[in-house]
Amino acid sequence: MRFDTLIIGGGLAGLLAGISLQKAGRKTAIVSTGQNSLYFFSGTFESVEEPSERLRELLSECGIRVHYSPGVRFMPLGTFRDSALSLEDISLFPTPEIARKALIVNFAGYLDFFSSFISEGLSRHGASCRMVTLDMPELSRFHQNPDEMRSAQIARALDSNWEKVVKEVCVMLHDEDTVILPQVFGLQDAEIPEKIRRGIPARVIFTGTLPPSVPGIRTQMLLKRRYEVLGGTYLSGDEVVGAHLYEGTVHSVVTRNLEGHYLEAGHFILATGGYFSKGLKSNPFQVYEPLFGLDVDYSEDRNAWYAPSFAADQPYMNYGVKTDEHLHALLQGNPVSNLLVAGSVLGATHPELGSGAGLAIRSAFAAVDQILKASPDQA
Repeated sequence: MRFDTLIIGGGLAGLLAGISLQKAGRKTAIVSTGQNSLYFFSGTFESVEEPSERLRELLSECGIRVHYSPGVRFMPLGTFRDSALSLEDISLFPTPEIARKALIVNFAGYLDFFSSFISEGLSRHGASCRMVTLDMPELSRFHQNPDEMRSAQIARALDSNWEKVVKEVCVMLHDEDTVILPQVFGLQDAEIPEKIRRGIPARVIFTGTLPPSVPGIRTQMLLKRRYEVLGGTYLSGDEVVGAHLYEGTVHSVVTRNLEGHYLEAGHFILATGGYFSKGLKSNPFQVYEPLFGLDVDYSEDRNAWYAPSFAADQPYMNYGVKTDEHLHALLQGNPVSNLLVAGSVLGATHPELGSGAGLAIRSAFAAVDQILKASPDQA
């Protein structure tokens, strides 16, 4: 099978690149192992200043609604983080003083939402907090197996019962001005969080949980749907297991599910993510890129990989694949002419591209621009 561009990785960077190239009339395929960084997505696009028209247009076409309001967002462990561009259902505030009295609502048996940490965090900023538990019969089947009591499963059950949640919360509400709910609504319908807000006579804040992330899964589904509507080929649950390079050019790759069939392309984008998705791996001696054996920027002193404080920025998280200034991957110091790199597999090798979601967005667009510049007349 032959494509104009083959993208390895179906996370935020891979999908943005695929959508952009499909819109430009290119024939692309994305190979995705399944879960990716979007399953951990907080709903906030880190390190993105005011979004470009290009990004706004792409997200809007996908049905992803965002708002831009520089300030802070409330985190799952009761802390605050500077934020600016977020999904529409993620609340942003000018300061951490967000409540006078807060009602913190969790669901019976749900262990991935930390009410006590949230209460402590709000109390530090002057709020009086009351914690309550909502026992929903619709969730009782999950109580038999705690592994099933996860955000995505709860969302599937409650998205058709959100009105009942509103009624129950209204009964529990006393004189609180703010209600804190876990971010387990709107998996299929992004309007549900706003409907809940309109139904409760207090400010409603949806606070993150342990992964998987409901807004992240929803974002991934909307991006994937748009990519496929544009004609892209999305190979889900597959993995690139081999690559063929000759004289500094990638000619084809082989996947686990299509063993014996070469996937050929004029260009390739490596968007395999960081350590979680195995885009980067390590052993006691090195940090390495497992698919192509690309050059990786890391310290040879293993003691320098870690900071003594657990809460500190860990140096190994900044390691990533080396590229030239145009994001062509480096192999033994030489650029691979048709292999570009995007997303968190870059680590902090290009600080000008930002971090987190900002890195994914900027590097994906930069890789696309390089491909279109290299072959502007390609149909």
